[in-house]
Amino acid sequence: MFRVLLVAVVFAAEVSSTQCGSSSTAPSSGPTNNVQSIVVNAGPTGNALNEAFTSVTICVPGQSTCQTIDSILVDTGSSGLRVLASALTLSLPQQTDANGAPMAECAQFVDGFTWGPVQTADVKMAGEVAGGVPIQVIGASGFSAIPAACSSTGKPENTPDALGANGILGVGLFRQDCGLACTFTQANPGLYYSCPTAGCQVAAEPLAKQVQNPVWLFAADNNGVMIQLPSVPTGGAATVSGSMIFGIGTQSNNALGSAKVLTVDADGNITTIFGGKSYTNSYLDSGSNALLFLDSATTGLPVCPDTADFYCPATLQALSATQRGINGTSAAVSFNVGSLDQLNARFTASAEVAGPAPNVFDWGLPFFFGRTVFTAIELQPTPAGSGPYFAY
Repeated sequence: MFRVLLVAVVFAAEVSSTQCGSSSTAPSSGPTNNVQSIVVNAGPTGNALNEAFTSVTICVPGQSTCQTIDSILVDTGSSGLRVLASALTLSLPQQTDANGAPMAECAQFVDGFTWGPVQTADVKMAGEVAGGVPIQVIGASGFSAIPAACSSTGKPENTPDALGANGILGVGLFRQDCGLACTFTQANPGLYYSCPTAGCQVAAEPLAKQVQNPVWLFAADNNGVMIQLPSVPTGGAATVSGSMIFGIGTQSNNALGSAKVLTVDADGNITTIFGGKSYTNSYLDSGSNALLFLDSATTGLPVCPDTADFYCPATLQALSATQRGINGTSAAVSFNVGSLDQLNARFTASAEVAGPAPNVFDWGLPFFFGRTVFTAIELQPTPAGSGPYFAY
């Protein structure tokens, strides 16, 4: 089944492979070799809000020719590494189909799509390395003729201004960004394309050649990620620094402890109970820059006069909901919704930013402030059983 890719709402208006990688959860050596710094700041365009960025080192496979790219958005709502061609100086091997035609991808997100070739790189973060990872290079020259079947899915996000980042690091629940659906041409939901000189056409893509969540390809600490961000004062903060720790229960610094484990359905969803009603299309998504849920008619929250993408109540609203996993585990959540128009323009982090998303509960980055949130990858063993699941 196709897994819906999710990424941040831009401030201006925001799913088994045998490829290399161990599924072992044995502890690896060293206390900090699995700790990657993340920061919530203004980003490469200078106007980001509630976007958590990190740096990723990309290398030509098997070589020491590498480049570190900063301002990569950390996204637990998608799987796979995507880098803007404008930020990449390396020449990476191009993936081709059985006939030698280059492969490209139309990655479909909530607020648009990214288009570009699938290429191969070694990916390094902290002390972890994933070798030979298929990644998407967004907006690469030679792939500018976007197929109509792709361009009709939304607006292109192939530039820094449109994407609001230099790339997306999808460290979500799944090993690949599409899964079994894309292994059949007839079932492919328009993600992968073969691009001979005659033009790009939707094509089947084997699991091992799909864009991969690089974490599951690490030699160790490969069963998920733990994101830690401090609490943000009411009103917001100029910047926030935190950590993305690789592995769940693989080292002393990533134990589940007393965290509640909420298992997910085949699409990566949990249930949110709000106002006495259950919404099954719910998920924890660090790549969304707001708490995106329902609509004004349902919540009673007015949207902003200058943009319908966010709520703007006259006063701070204290709300509550209950999250429930497929396993029946529940967790109560208290949250606030404030007015985007009252946010200090110097702040890049705010826990009160929210907006409408009909029939959806997207627990975006504001949910992560002041919490330790685990995202366990499908089929990878953890102390709480194999993923996929969320825990906090």
